[in-house]
Amino acid sequence: MAMNTPRPWEARNLAAAMTLAAGLLWLSSAGAGPGAHGPNGEHIDAPGAAVNASGLARLPDGSVNVPKMAQRRMAIRTVLAPVSDAAATVELSGRVVMDPNASGRVQAMYGGRIEPGPRGLPVAGQSVKRGEVLAYVRNQAEPFAMGAQQAQLAELRAQRQLAEQRVQRLEGLDGTVPRKDIDAARSEAQSLTERERSIGASLVAREALTAPVGGVIARADLVVGQVVEPRDVLFEVVDPARMLVEATTADATLGARVAGAALQGVPGVRLRLLGAARTMRDGVLPLTFAVAPVKPGAASASRPSLPLAIGQPVTVVAQLRERIQGVVLPAQSVVRNPSNEPIVWIKSGVERFVPQPVQFRQLDASTVVVTQGLGADNRVVVQGAPLIAQIR
Repeated sequence: MAMNTPRPWEARNLAAAMTLAAGLLWLSSAGAGPGAHGPNGEHIDAPGAAVNASGLARLPDGSVNVPKMAQRRMAIRTVLAPVSDAAATVELSGRVVMDPNASGRVQAMYGGRIEPGPRGLPVAGQSVKRGEVLAYVRNQAEPFAMGAQQAQLAELRAQRQLAEQRVQRLEGLDGTVPRKDIDAARSEAQSLTERERSIGASLVAREALTAPVGGVIARADLVVGQVVEPRDVLFEVVDPARMLVEATTADATLGARVAGAALQGVPGVRLRLLGAARTMRDGVLPLTFAVAPVKPGAASASRPSLPLAIGQPVTVVAQLRERIQGVVLPAQSVVRNPSNEPIVWIKSGVERFVPQPVQFRQLDASTVVVTQGLGADNRVVVQGAPLIAQIR
């Protein structure tokens, strides 16, 4: 039986179909960007993983399919992650404290009743100037002490009146009475007048509470008529542009190894080490850092307020003088998987992203260094990683 030979036009169509299939196969292999393997060269792509081309989807192997249009809408950006040197870092627990040269407390020297100042009682957050009267403390003596002062005042008033009458008599006898007697009578009358004025003022005295520095009221717990005790802290005034951060560590040598520092989660400020204490406090050594705002442009005349509050707990990322090998990435590149493990997303195909567990250390408020889990040519997602992690 004779075999059917393909016609010429059928042969040409078959050859074109085979060429198209080979081209698609080559494009699919070429479209897979670098990064489909781990730090030791092992392949992290699951064999036979089927890509759902219909849209956003979490695949059975844990990878995510993101179409190109969705990548543009989500503003996903990737970079090749080179291995480089970075400063070793250590995280320290700390808190924001007042700068003793730019802050102050207002206390009453004597007890009494609170009276409002010229602008009323200030509230927390209100701006004040140095020397501005914030409030008055009306001093109130005990009944027996007040009675004794009033009696002494009445006695001094009587003595002053007698002294003034004596001065008038002696002045009328000028020429017959020695001049020194007239001067002595005048001095005695003036002394009694000053004593009377002093005791009279003490009965209605009030203490003016003034702002020790210019800044913002950080604490105000007063109302009109409140009775306060001596040395009570009534107001706290801080300069919002000058604060300190006090961190603690158990390593006594850490202060000499710190090259720089930053606050985790607060990208708008920078830290400068002022010094490390030489006395342990509760088993730890305090490190004091000065906080300054980051000024990207030219320095302006007005000092911006720091995005911090007194007593706020913070995490200090101290950069050491030692160097470590790793991949420096933006902090937003590292996200958490459902098991709360840190991961980064690696682009292993045109529309496929694979989660890769990593170990990292914080460099500053916006940068991390990945020490384990990445190879030298992994294409890592540096923008939009949290959005990819939310795909289910």
